[in-house]
Amino acid sequence: MITNLKVVLLSLLVGGSLTAVSATDPSHDKHDKPLVVASKNFTEAVILGEVLTQLLMAEGSAAVHRVSLGGTPLLWKALLAGDIDAYGDYTGTIIGEILAKEHLGQGADLAAVLAAYGVGMTRSLGFNNTYIVGMRADRAAALGVHRISDLAKHPELPLGFCSEFIDRSDGWPMLRDRYSLPQSKVVGMEHQITYRALASGDIAATNLYSTDAEIKAYNIIGLEDDRHVFADYQAVYLYRLDAAKRSPGLLPALRHLEDRIREPTMVAMNAAVRLDHLSEAKVAAEFLKSIGIKADHINTHRDRYQQIIARLGADTRRHLALVFLPLLLNIAVGVPLGIAAARWPNFGRLALGAVGVAQTIPSLAMLVFLIPLLGVGYSPALAGLFIYGLLPIMKNTYLGLDSVPLHLRESADALGLSRLYRLRALELPLASPMILAGIKITAVLNVGTATIGAIIGAGGFGETILAGVRHDDMTLLLMGAVPAAILALLIQAGYGLLEPWIVPYGLRLSQGRAGRRYRPKSDDRSAITESDRAAWSPAIFSSLSNE
Repeated sequence: MITNLKVVLLSLLVGGSLTAVSATDPSHDKHDKPLVVASKNFTEAVILGEVLTQLLMAEGSAAVHRVSLGGTPLLWKALLAGDIDAYGDYTGTIIGEILAKEHLGQGADLAAVLAAYGVGMTRSLGFNNTYIVGMRADRAAALGVHRISDLAKHPELPLGFCSEFIDRSDGWPMLRDRYSLPQSKVVGMEHQITYRALASGDIAATNLYSTDAEIKAYNIIGLEDDRHVFADYQAVYLYRLDAAKRSPGLLPALRHLEDRIREPTMVAMNAAVRLDHLSEAKVAAEFLKSIGIKADHINTHRDRYQQIIARLGADTRRHLALVFLPLLLNIAVGVPLGIAAARWPNFGRLALGAVGVAQTIPSLAMLVFLIPLLGVGYSPALAGLFIYGLLPIMKNTYLGLDSVPLHLRESADALGLSRLYRLRALELPLASPMILAGIKITAVLNVGTATIGAIIGAGGFGETILAGVRHDDMTLLLMGAVPAAILALLIQAGYGLLEPWIVPYGLRLSQGRAGRRYRPKSDDRSAITESDRAAWSPAIFSSLSNE
């Protein structure tokens, strides 16, 4: 049994080691230390991130772009922690969300307040991307809805907003209170999905950004904000003040973009990505070219499908690392903890309870919590996956050992077997199906959960899935989802092949799952050797002898 466990652990270790190289985060290279530009998880933010990154590179600064890292709270925490150096944001968001506790008004000196946090802010980039509430033009006309206040006359209408808008103090709560909206059917979803829901009629109205290209494409009208709820959302870049000192090229690049992006220009760039299916990198390069910046050294000639295919190998290695490295730690920690929980019940109740509580924390909340401690990228993703994968292995080990019949333990004690020998020769072999099932559950869960790691820059197949959501592109979604599903199926099949190496033959035979491997050469019980007896454990051999 011990030998078999070593085989499994060695197999997993080799698989994890082969992928560990990809877990090195290039943005944390001690020798290079490039500027890290980040973007939120919607098209316009990614374009702004690409524009700044390419401009920095064109002017000789080392820079990398962390695409679609998530929403405002996540990026703000990453900026304060020093894991990113700059990202695009909006003044209304800064006042109503980031600095909400400061209770600032529209005329406040944001730059002075942000400086106390070690953060700088540019002047406006040249456009105001404020919130609007949009409806399909035909539905709004049929209901006679032209202003946001008209929605109060239709309490039956279902509303859907992006998840961040629902929670923000300057979002749905303020909109609902100022307009006394009675709607009870209000759901949260990814911003890009709201357009599909609006087009299909699943929701009647949603929050949009005034520069969204889809407003025209989906025949959406913006309802009049007749009570002037939404503030100005001037686009700006936030950056770390110490990053500007460390890299002299950052501040000139930021200043170069101030007042250079007008609203029609931003709408056109969004449309080029969302409707014409160009990559954000290509659109950003064309914009820089239009203002006299050559970004010819940036590889933008490939469309986004070609870019995804080109990095498929790297994404696969990264996803494997996200799956198997935490799994190795889960096995190394979860199995001993499960054994300890079975041996000492009081400890077991406490340990299983603690691990169970950790399992209830939403994955996104866990990642946000880990960012101040571990930064963005692989480290918090690996830590989060380790926390989520511990319970199945630990609990299955505990249940497997706890299910060993008492009379078999008493027989082992009567034979004078030590506790360690009894664990190795009797209890672990009998518990091996449960332990293996826990390991398989954790591995399969890791495949799906690892996709969430892309939100904080961990890469993997989740990065392609996010790109599909961002572009409203089913092909991109499938290019990320299908490899993840295939990997889950391969893991299922792989653990089926491992079972004959882990579960003793006699136990598999009694459960009707015995394969060819390790089957005795003859059905005659006299062919069963003494080594077979030891490998199968006295209890299993006894059950076979009494058939």
